[in-house]
Amino acid sequence: MAVIVRLKTPGGVEQLELANTDLPPPGRGEVRLQQTAIGVNSIDIYQRMGLYALPPERIPGVEAVGVVAALGAEVTGLEVGDRIAYAGAPVGAYASERNLPAWRCVKLPAGLADEAVASAFVKGITADMLLNRVFPVVAGTTILVHSAAGGLGQLLTRWASVTGATVIGTVGSPAKAEIARAVGASHVIVGRDADFAAAVGDLTAGRGVDVAYDGVGGTTLQKTLGCVRPFGVVASIGQSAGPIPSIDVHDLGPRRSLMLARPSVMAHMNDADAYRRSAGRVLAAITDGVLQVSGKAYSLRDAALAQGDLEAGRTTGALFLRP
Repeated sequence: MAVIVRLKTPGGVEQLELANTDLPPPGRGEVRLQQTAIGVNSIDIYQRMGLYALPPERIPGVEAVGVVAALGAEVTGLEVGDRIAYAGAPVGAYASERNLPAWRCVKLPAGLADEAVASAFVKGITADMLLNRVFPVVAGTTILVHSAAGGLGQLLTRWASVTGATVIGTVGSPAKAEIARAVGASHVIVGRDADFAAAVGDLTAGRGVDVAYDGVGGTTLQKTLGCVRPFGVVASIGQSAGPIPSIDVHDLGPRRSLMLARPSVMAHMNDADAYRRSAGRVLAAITDGVLQVSGKAYSLRDAALAQGDLEAGRTTGALFLRP
C-alpha cells in the first residue's frame, strides 16, 4: 500500500492530506517505483492553488528519485533494482510508490546520491532549457537572475558563471547575497524593493543585460523589462510573489525592442528527445560538480510544511521529501 499526499481542494497548504492507496500492477510500458527522494518545486504550489490542473488522483509533484520495483509488459532497458530519476508528466510524485511510464526513467550513475539528484534534477532541466533553448548563454553573455539564492536561481547562476557568463543576481537579504556570490554571481542587488533597472544600468554602463530570468512575478516582471538591452530576452518562469499583471505589447517595443518568453519546463519535458538531452546534461553536470545546490529534507507527511516554507521564502536552495 502506497502512502500519498493528495489535495482535498485547491487552496492553502491545509488542503494537503496524507492518505493510503492500493496501486495496481504496472501496465504496459510502465514500471513500479519505490521512491526515495521527492523534489519540491514552485510548480507543486501552483498545482495546489489550482493554477495548474491535477489528474483525478489529485497528487501533486513532478519529480523524484527511486528504485524500480516491478516491470510492466514490453518494458526494455530497465531492470528491477535500477536507481532512476524522472521529471515531468504524469503528475503525482508525492507518494512512497507509484507507477510511471518507463520512458520517463533516467538511470542514475552509482556515485550520485538520491538527495543530490532530487535537489537538482527538474531545476537543472529548467536551467538547461533556459540557458540553451530559450536564449543561448555563452561566454561573455550578461544575465540577470532573480532569487539567485533559491534552488533554481543557484543552479542558473552556477551553470552560467561556469560557462563564462556574467551573472547579476537579486536577493532579499544580505545573508542570501552571500549565497548568491558563493555560487558565482559577479554582482548582487539586495532588497525586494530595490531599483533593479537603475542598478543594472550602473553595472552594465547603461547597456542592460542580454537575458533576464524572473520567477518572482507580481510587479517584478514589469520592473525587469527595464533591465534588458534592446533585442534582449525576458523569460517569465514563475510567480512566487503573486499573479503577473497584464503587459501591454507597447511595453516591449518598438522603442525597447524586447522579446518576452513564457517557457514551460513541462512542455520542454514532454518532448522526449529534449527531455533526454537535458537530463543527460544535468546528470553530467551534477557528477562533475558544476551543479550543486544545498538541499533541505522533510518527511513526506510534512509536505505541507515544506510547501509553506518554500512559498514564504523561508528557505534557500532546494527542498525534497523523504517517503
